[in-house]
Amino acid sequence: MPFVELDAIHHQPGWEPLPVDEFRARVTGIAAGDGWVIDGNYRAVRDLVWARADTVVWFDLPRRTVMRQVILRTVRRAVTREVLWNGNREPLSGLFRLAPEESIIRWAWVKHTTYRDRYRTAAADPEYAHVKFVRIGSRKDATVLLNAAVGR
Repeated sequence: MPFVELDAIHHQPGWEPLPVDEFRARVTGIAAGDGWVIDGNYRAVRDLVWARADTVVWFDLPRRTVMRQVILRTVRRAVTREVLWNGNREPLSGLFRLAPEESIIRWAWVKHTTYRDRYRTAAADPEYAHVKFVRIGSRKDATVLLNAAVGR
C-alpha cells in the first residue's frame, strides 16, 4: 500500500510551503487511489483525506513524551544535518526560536492541546461517522496496534 508523508509534499525547497491549490491537487490524486497510508495533519487537505479514509490513527501521547521525542529528534537532525524533504534540513536556530512557525519544538508545545481537542471533536462528529478513530495514548497502545497489524 502506498505510504505518503504530507510533509514531503507541503515543504518545498527552502521550507517554502506548496501553494494550497497545488497541495490540494496533489493530495486529491493520492486520496483517489484504492488504498494508501497518509501521514500528516494539515487542515488544508484534511477534508480530502478524511472523506476517503476508513481509519485515522491518532497519537495522543502525554505532552512530556511528545516534547522529549521532538527535542531529541530535532537536536539529532540539526546536529547530523539530516536531509529531510526536498533538501531541507532542521536548522540549529530552530532550537532557540520562540515563534511556533519557526521552531518545531515550540510548535509541538503550543499545539499539543489544540490537536488533542481537534481529534476528540472529530471522533465525535457525525460527518466522520464512516471513520474509525484509533487513539494511541501510550507506547503500549502503539505496540498493540503494530502487533495486530502484522498478525502477532
